[in-house]
Amino acid sequence: MRGVYLVAAELSKHGFIASPTSRSARGADILATDAECKRAFSIQVKTKSTQASYWLLSADYKRFISDSHIYVFVSIRQSGIPAEFFIIPSKVLAKKGHAGPYGKDTWYWFNVEDAKPLPGQVGSIQRKKVTKFDLG
Repeated sequence: MRGVYLVAAELSKHGFIASPTSRSARGADILATDAECKRAFSIQVKTKSTQASYWLLSADYKRFISDSHIYVFVSIRQSGIPAEFFIIPSKVLAKKGHAGPYGKDTWYWFNVEDAKPLPGQVGSIQRKKVTKFDLG
């Protein structure tokens, strides 16, 4: 839940109205809109606080795909170092997420290297709007 509140706070800092959903809400951790209520979107937050090179995903990460649904991957770092936020459109995650065997189970994950910003191919939180670019 720490990542959800960090993302909601960051969105609020940039002029958005952000409301965390109940813990039982499937697919969206935050519902957000711009201050004029002209653009609404849902956000799934994935958080890691270790040096792992990936974030774990739920098995249904390919199920929730929409222009208005985004993922924010949060990397909580050492004390005193600000968290990093990576915004990935759900359509991009559906292509770049991974699945593989782990013992008798299947694990689903998204690699940190796929979240790192590339020129002209990043999502950003800006005052009163979220800008998304297709990472294809």
